[in-house]
Amino acid sequence: MREFPLVFHPIYSQLDLPVRHRFPIQKYQAIKDRLLKEGVVENRFVTPCSLTRTQLVSVLDPSYIDLLTSGALDPKAMRRIGFPWSEQLVKRTLTAAGGTVLTAELALQHGKAINLTGGYHHAFANFGSGFCMINDLYLAALQMLQASGIDKVLIFDCDVHQGDGTAKLAENNPRVFTVSLHGEKNFPHRKQVSDMDFPLAKGTQDDEYIETLEQAFQLAVNVANPDAVIYDAGVDIHVDDDLGHLDISTAGVYDRDAFVFDQCDKLGLPVAAVIGGGYQRDIDALVEVHFQLFKAAGVLS
Repeated sequence: MREFPLVFHPIYSQLDLPVRHRFPIQKYQAIKDRLLKEGVVENRFVTPCSLTRTQLVSVLDPSYIDLLTSGALDPKAMRRIGFPWSEQLVKRTLTAAGGTVLTAELALQHGKAINLTGGYHHAFANFGSGFCMINDLYLAALQMLQASGIDKVLIFDCDVHQGDGTAKLAENNPRVFTVSLHGEKNFPHRKQVSDMDFPLAKGTQDDEYIETLEQAFQLAVNVANPDAVIYDAGVDIHVDDDLGHLDISTAGVYDRDAFVFDQCDKLGLPVAAVIGGGYQRDIDALVEVHFQLFKAAGVLS
């Protein structure tokens, strides 16, 4: 198997948050450490740069970007995001989004690539929500569409929370096809309309999940006929996740990821993957679930 790049920056885990904050900021560095421990060499990792204002305001609302980056967003808007504002938060956000855009570029060159963060799908053009400030998935899709031979991109979102920001950003762009498999009774309470939505009941287990996954992917490919895929591999579907409400096992997470990579390989579709959400407080246990993505992609082969 041809070796493909992994995208990482130390800033992914460099953010001071209040004690007991819900967001597991340590997991990104911990995933990289686990990969190194498993024998992945340091030069396999590619370091992204921050996105610039020019890159952002061509797609997103300029006033929102300026308020966010300057720290002038009102307290209500920051509460909706879920983080206390800091310069480091802005720097981390722009670097994480830059990582997904870079991952999209690298996937076109190498067939696949994985960002060790990403999946900020609750970010809209003019506001942030649910730990998401800049919608990296949509920006990465637009980046792919600039390449020769890429006329349509499929964003295949398997995070347990609906990709509402992504759906809204892409609603009038026929070249970006959005699919979301998500918990029906979960955040966000007000769902947007993706090109295809597959809501799942609380307590959904492996067999039903994988059956829905396979149907969703095949239907999306048949309808959209994409030239490339962006895959949000959120693990908050896991039975032990604090915010998920689904009952998917670790083996089920692996089977999901392996199916997506296998299908993309069979169809000759370059795939850019992000690790998405995952909210167990036990970081080692959380890393183990996220690690299924890398095993399924053949990182250790």
